[in-house]
Amino acid sequence: MKRIILFCLIISLGVTGFSQSYFPPRGQWQHRSPASLGLDSTKLAAAIQFAKDNESKAARNQEIAQALSFGKEPYSDGVGPFSERGDPTGIIIYKGYIVAEWGDPSRIDMTHSVTKSFLSTVIGLAVDRGLIHSVYDTVAPYVPPIEVFNAGNPAPEQLGQPGLLTPFASAHNRTLTWDVMLRQTSDWEGTLWGKPDWADRPSGNAAEWMTRKRNTPGSVWKYNDVRVNALALAATSVWRQPLPQVLKTLIMDSIGASNTWRWYGYRNSWIVLDGQPIQSVSGGGHWGGGMFINAYDMGRFGLLTLHKGNWKGKQLISEKWVQQALTPTTANTGYGYMNWFLNTDRKLLPGAPANAFVHIGNGTNFIYVDPQHDLVAVVRWIENNEMDKMVAHILEAVQ
Repeated sequence: MKRIILFCLIISLGVTGFSQSYFPPRGQWQHRSPASLGLDSTKLAAAIQFAKDNESKAARNQEIAQALSFGKEPYSDGVGPFSERGDPTGIIIYKGYIVAEWGDPSRIDMTHSVTKSFLSTVIGLAVDRGLIHSVYDTVAPYVPPIEVFNAGNPAPEQLGQPGLLTPFASAHNRTLTWDVMLRQTSDWEGTLWGKPDWADRPSGNAAEWMTRKRNTPGSVWKYNDVRVNALALAATSVWRQPLPQVLKTLIMDSIGASNTWRWYGYRNSWIVLDGQPIQSVSGGGHWGGGMFINAYDMGRFGLLTLHKGNWKGKQLISEKWVQQALTPTTANTGYGYMNWFLNTDRKLLPGAPANAFVHIGNGTNFIYVDPQHDLVAVVRWIENNEMDKMVAHILEAVQ
């Protein structure tokens, strides 16, 4: 009888205690020693040293780094805020607990295109709530003409120039669905916030940048921040409120994020919505702006995506949406919804499981998410080509 009771007690503890995932409450996060969770402390220390030894060679001043990276592009001038970044920084989260950290994880820094994962999330929330009926709907019917807010030029409209944006009105853009916009396979055409789509990472013959035939939606993948910003503008129109407020209320507050993150747009990306001036945010830091955030808050978001949108039993993002975000794009099987980079066929990270995925931004900033090992790692300011080795170092400590 004693053995039966003891067995039941062990099972009960396994179900209700030790096997349950830990979710950090607001304002605190339990740290556990690597050894207490069966990890190799020496190898984990080696991973941290590798991150420090392979700090990004780009300028710490993010405006200078942007100019050196994109300065040869037409219309490359920054129009949003930049910052001076800090030291190489990161945290490693195993079974929900922080088992290692380095640098200054509480420092607010630009996270560049990791911002895109926050943007796709607020679109997923709109789908979950029926504001967008289906990602396979075309975007155009959801976006009425948009008035640009210009506080410095309150003069009446000129005849024939109504001052309204219609970003999905062209013959090509009217065919674009939310899905192809999310997958960066839309080939959206136009100019937004002073940035033409053809000027972002231009390729091929310069004489054809403005005249080439548009690709069939879904057929060609191209990383393009002008199109991402057009999607952000469309999402703002759907929500009828600033996207940072949506994200804060429905996601960041619920996962216990700090109150220090900020999501910026550009100095000229202001519109009039329901009689109020609001800023349409950007999906990255290509011309400045995007998400400014600390590593702890990035880790919380990574933990949310690890658990397929569930936080301590509450489904904040539908599991269906997460599954869609993790579905490979036909034109680029290593990409899901932005900015969920997939490890399809282990091409991105040969040393990691095929079901691992990464939220990646320039810098390089990345959130590595590994469901197989119940692992999340936030790594900031590392050379991009060392990402796979960094992950391999971490996994050596876990395995």
